[in-house]
Amino acid sequence: MTLSSPPDPSGFMADLGIERTLWKPGQSRLELTLTEAHLNKGGVAHGGIHMVLLDSALGSALVASLKVEEWCATTQLSTSFLSPARPGDRLIAEGRVVRRGQHVAHLAGEVRVADRVVATATGTWAIWSSRPPSLNGN
Repeated sequence: MTLSSPPDPSGFMADLGIERTLWKPGQSRLELTLTEAHLNKGGVAHGGIHMVLLDSALGSALVASLKVEEWCATTQLSTSFLSPARPGDRLIAEGRVVRRGQHVAHLAGEVRVADRVVATATGTWAIWSSRPPSLNGN
């Protein structure tokens, strides 16, 4: 069985400066150093940054365990914001597969600054045995 390889950073993930630092079946890590461009008007990390990191870290943990021909998509993501992050902070987002079935997976993860947890998430992903027709432009 051939498992999926990590994709190269592209699009807005690359534009945001997100780096992949761990890719293995069931576990992943993404990192980002906060800049002024990542802040909300209160001067702390925008919640959307945390959600992008969490959705991508959790999803990557699942994708790393999928066969090359399999596909997945986030169907639910619940995020809690626990503590602010500021410019210069290094955000470390980790995701892990909690339980995986044939068609559904449950994942969890967190965003940390050093040992301080700043956000957590749990989510559900749908799994297909091949690319779903809805992604073929139909």
